[in-house]
Amino acid sequence: MGRLQSTEGLSDEQREILRTVRAFVDERILPVATELEHRDEYPTQIVEGLRQMGVFGLTIGEEYGGLGESLLTYALVVEELSRGWMSVSGIVNTHFIVAWMLQQHGTDEQKRRYLPRMATGEVRGAFSMSEPHCGSDVAAIRTRAVPEGAGWSLTGQKMWLTNGASANLVAVLTRTGEGYGGMTTFLVEKEPGFGEVAPGLSVPGKIDKMGYKGVDTTELIMDGWRTGQEQILGGVTGRGFYQMMDGVEVGRVNVAARACGVALRAFQLAIDYAQVRESFGRRIADHQAVQFRLAEMAVKVEAAHQMMVRAARVKDAGARNDLEAGMAKYLAAEYCSQVVEDAFRIHGGYGYSREYEIERLYREAPMLLIGEGTADVQRMVIGRRLLEEYAR
Repeated sequence: MGRLQSTEGLSDEQREILRTVRAFVDERILPVATELEHRDEYPTQIVEGLRQMGVFGLTIGEEYGGLGESLLTYALVVEELSRGWMSVSGIVNTHFIVAWMLQQHGTDEQKRRYLPRMATGEVRGAFSMSEPHCGSDVAAIRTRAVPEGAGWSLTGQKMWLTNGASANLVAVLTRTGEGYGGMTTFLVEKEPGFGEVAPGLSVPGKIDKMGYKGVDTTELIMDGWRTGQEQILGGVTGRGFYQMMDGVEVGRVNVAARACGVALRAFQLAIDYAQVRESFGRRIADHQAVQFRLAEMAVKVEAAHQMMVRAARVKDAGARNDLEAGMAKYLAAEYCSQVVEDAFRIHGGYGYSREYEIERLYREAPMLLIGEGTADVQRMVIGRRLLEEYAR
């Protein structure tokens, strides 16, 4: 693997988990990723392999049948999966976020009901804040939950659900009042698939995307869908925004980890290609201009990884990590885009061919610039937190 993206202070168990995942990526993901991506095909066999390895229960507590691993372990696993194919990491990401929210904010009954089945992958999680008219502006959501009899009726349209069709449990942010304190998270159970998945609940077909294929990205439409009080995350209304932001901090570490994995793969492809491609009578790796480009790529790969690791460790320590997660997500996504661009340039005309893997990475990297909050939103978060930290 080389010296890049090493992580100090890992336990023997963490190292063994990463060795197992790394071998799985090399043997089961990389050989088929580009073919499946070009067909926009859901990686059923890969997902089954992840289930057998226990990846879906990686961060879920041992008392619920999971491995009880840290956010850092999760981030490093995501980094490895993304090195193989970023879409695979997307399949587990929203699942992890919902599991995290349940563990941190769920009632005892909700934890007992969902976490053991989430640990085995029987229940797959999805996470839903965005709507067609708003993305990063979470306060602008319009999906509304209103009391009806002994339960609730939900109406609205959600957008950009990763795993929207394959998941059978969706954490959905709704409005039950005004302001940030008027938002509530509901745990929506549904059947996997497209169309009407429950009375008053439908999942239209997949959104056709430039990249990030294979994983299903969908809308979720609710028209008077009814549920009970027991499906409110934590059992109390008005806490949804804060629960979701807690999940987003985990998600931003995940996006940073994805960017690190994609960037490392782009660097590997570039440095390998540079040593076999010749121009002007010698390997292009021997040209100073290419060496400079490779050097800058390696520095960016390493810097992003170390910042991502710090963000995960801060969260694992029980501290608020919105500053560190925002920094890591912002830097890693920007650097990933630049590293992939440089790898594309090193490949020359072949980088534009669908036969070469770098073409796929070139279409995948832009998603990281906008996923879990755009670059501008990250800068806003970072700036506000810095002013809090350094207030005079």
